Amino acid sequence: MQHVEAVRDFNRFYTRRIDVLRQDFLGSPFALPEARLIYEIARCPGITATVLGRELGIDLGYLSRLLQGLKRRGIVEAKQAPEDGRRAALSLTGKGRRTFALLNTRSKEKMAEMLEPLGQSERASLVRAMGTVRKLLDGEKKAAEIRLRAHEPGDMGWVVESHGRIYAEEYGWNPRFEALVAGVVKDFLEHFDPARERCWIAEQGGERVGCAFLVKKSGTTAQLRLVIVEPSARGTGLGRRLVEECIAFARAKRYRKLVLWTHANLAAARHIYETLGFRRVKQEPHRTFGPRAIGEYWELKL
Repeated sequence: MQHVEAVRDFNRFYTRRIDVLRQDFLGSPFALPEARLIYEIARCPGITATVLGRELGIDLGYLSRLLQGLKRRGIVEAKQAPEDGRRAALSLTGKGRRTFALLNTRSKEKMAEMLEPLGQSERASLVRAMGTVRKLLDGEKKAAEIRLRAHEPGDMGWVVESHGRIYAEEYGWNPRFEALVAGVVKDFLEHFDPARERCWIAEQGGERVGCAFLVKKSGTTAQLRLVIVEPSARGTGLGRRLVEECIAFARAKRYRKLVLWTHANLAAARHIYETLGFRRVKQEPHRTFGPRAIGEYWELKL
């Protein structure tokens, strides 16, 4: 029930912010349902009432009453559909198109006004959060494509946060692990050699879902570090893809060996390393991050 009330509270907040409860939506003589129909018909001229109702999830009786009102006001017209004479194709009249242009402009201005007090990073955070809400609630089975890119300002904070959060939740590791990751990130940024080192950030639907680092350990040896995949992106092959990118980069830069440090309980990661040709060369138990763990050193001859 706590989650239910939180969602209901957010709904009340957001509907107030975007003025959807006003009878004169965006200062127009139309309520929100009528404005939404005008938008959808402008976007898909020739759409039928049946398809429109299905797309919007509106009862056909209620939809019919809304459309009749828009027709009487000279906004919408219905003509015989060319592919099926039994169906009516909906489109906007000249007055309807002018009305849509005005509503569309005012809507953009309203959103710009709402975003204006926010900084660039805050806007990006808001858009990512909205993408997360949509992804979780729309029921889509097909996942958005995952793309890999180089690191950008702001990414390293996420790298530290995601490692601290995921390892605490899944393995009970204490803040010393997050501190370790912060140190690795600090060294990477302060001594970054773009000719010999790289960070990959994985994005899905505008949201960070994974990363991997390849850093120079010596003139002939590279080190694979900070490979992580968010739970939402697991099962997509992203972990293996990130490691393969690191291997390919190391070979292209003519390193002779690639090394890494992992732990015996990270079964999925160890499986990737083993199937890609890495060999475990050393083990050591420790309690650095709280629970007893077995650290493992692996290497791959390139």
